Amino acid sequence: MKIASIDVGSNTVILLIAEVDQNLKTIKSVYDLQFIPRISEGLNETKLISEAKVFELLQILLHYKEVAKNYNCTSVNAFGTNAFRIASNSQDVINRIKEESGITIEVLSGELEAEYSFIGATYESFSSMNALVIDIGGGSTEISLGKNCKIRNKISLPIGVVSLKEKFFNGHPENYNLTGAYKETKKYLKNIDFTGIDIDIAIAIAGTSTTLASIKKKLSEYDEQAVEGDELEFSDINCFINELSKLKSEEILNKYQTVVCNREDLLLSGSILLYNIMSYFQLNKVIVSTKGLRYGVIIKRYFYDF
Repeated sequence: MKIASIDVGSNTVILLIAEVDQNLKTIKSVYDLQFIPRISEGLNETKLISEAKVFELLQILLHYKEVAKNYNCTSVNAFGTNAFRIASNSQDVINRIKEESGITIEVLSGELEAEYSFIGATYESFSSMNALVIDIGGGSTEISLGKNCKIRNKISLPIGVVSLKEKFFNGHPENYNLTGAYKETKKYLKNIDFTGIDIDIAIAIAGTSTTLASIKKKLSEYDEQAVEGDELEFSDINCFINELSKLKSEEILNKYQTVVCNREDLLLSGSILLYNIMSYFQLNKVIVSTKGLRYGVIIKRYFYDF
């Protein structure tokens, strides 16, 4: 059977059409699609998902519903993350989306988001290892540690690429507050206590890591197969920060073109988050994965409860 899984993130809205075999417990991507409406834009100040962003999200979901129909999906599952957790009009938005598209957005807690992301990233290739999964989102960052699809430690940090960018990286590079961004990130990392487990492998999912990997591989267009399993070293992230902190958003877009489109102004904040997380856990490198929440939801709900 085919299942549609939609990750309604604070920055990106991603659709996965997957072929699912419940007997063999296998999941295979049939079709992937993403748009970047950035629904959390301005959310920290207004506490509202704006009318313009609601309309944009609605159009995306209507399109995704049509795609799911064309693939004869038996169900469409949509999940909201940090933007829906903190917006004061969250329920109003969910009601409107349901009324106008027929799609129900289920809002996940940060802890459940971390769990699904962990399962999605590790299920196929890394389940036998003690894996650390880093999911840097638009409004929050989820970090999980475990083995065999079972999480021992997980935490959701209320900081992401959009919120960090809006606070420290507006305007010209000369006005960027790198020191403030580093301090803000480290403040939240102090809340992590993952003692007692050795880390065999670290996996970075979501747009920051996949975009940085695309740049490192000099891709002219995003290629999921080329990025999946690639490595980013700690020194790579440091080099990215040094470069990106000197460039305006339009200069980043002009230099890297399609692979950074709609993320050009977020790559610096994402790189700083990844750099500090790697530093905190003393990681020399991370493995990049294109999988995550949208896979984990299907695995957990359609195969079995772990």
